[in-house]
Amino acid sequence: MIRTDRLSFSIGDFKLRQLTIEMEKGQHFVLLGPPGSGKTIFLECLCGLKRIGSGRIFINGRDVTLLEPRMRGIGYVPQDYALFPHRTVRGNIAFGLRACNIPRSQISKRVDLTAEMLGIKHLLARPIAGLSGGEKQRTALARALVMEPKVLLLDEPVSALDEGTRQEVCALLHRIQRQLGLTTIHVSHNLEEAFSVADRAAILHQGILQQVSTLDELLRKPKNEFVAHFMRCGNIFRAEVIGAGADLSSSRVKTGDIQLNIPGKHQGSIKWMIRPEDVLVYPHGGQGDKMENALRVNLARWRDYGGYVKVELDGPINLVAHLTGAGFAELKAGPGCDLTAVLHARNIHVLPE
Repeated sequence: MIRTDRLSFSIGDFKLRQLTIEMEKGQHFVLLGPPGSGKTIFLECLCGLKRIGSGRIFINGRDVTLLEPRMRGIGYVPQDYALFPHRTVRGNIAFGLRACNIPRSQISKRVDLTAEMLGIKHLLARPIAGLSGGEKQRTALARALVMEPKVLLLDEPVSALDEGTRQEVCALLHRIQRQLGLTTIHVSHNLEEAFSVADRAAILHQGILQQVSTLDELLRKPKNEFVAHFMRCGNIFRAEVIGAGADLSSSRVKTGDIQLNIPGKHQGSIKWMIRPEDVLVYPHGGQGDKMENALRVNLARWRDYGGYVKVELDGPINLVAHLTGAGFAELKAGPGCDLTAVLHARNIHVLPE
């Protein structure tokens, strides 16, 4: 288990502000956030490359705050991999073992086993300069794993790879993490990458921890507007509560010129959101018109992203919907076509103040 207790660090004008996070043993934890949010600095604080200003760091119950990096039991793969260009793949993987004066016979055995696990045993005699991005990434990972760390830190491990290689390496990371039962902290700003590996995640912004949760809760129950936007929800609106909703557990609100039922009992001014994939779209004049929270809209723009079609809808409030390719084709809609958007109350989330 890893726990930070009010960890703070400052450099120039930037500050990490009292980060308290707990990561369970054997968990793959992803730290998300835009560039410049402090993700890499946080990793460097954990592994001891940066001395924190205040707070404590615990690994498996042991306070490692003041320990040297080599005494913390952490394997670290930096974003640029930091491989030695004048050494072979074997020389890079074995570097840490040699620095610890491990007997040569054991070094050779551990390097061979780790390289085989990562599928790069055939590359051991190769120089670094001739490797592909994916091969360099595996070599850097092998150099960290061969030290048999308790904790693995990965800083943007696949950001420099092409899409196909990125998916392949993410699958490898997930398999190795499960196989070894390693507690892993994985820095990224890419949601697809996070969803492919994460058990839990946190979002960091300007050195401040915004939310720690499962990815599903980050998507559907964000704690603030920044988290909602980061998780790609553009449907965020302000509303005034005007009374009770259709039942005792809901409220009636006014947004612009429309009224909607939303879940929960609320008062005053609120902000609510609905994810694009939860916006249902029907031909106007059909069954959708009679549903709860049905709005008449027209089709402004759309773009096919392969996995979904992004549809922009103009109306009393402007909405973004994500439809399947088949679902969009069934609408048989062109530019300016009248449609009905349905916002089921159960899919609406009210952002906490």
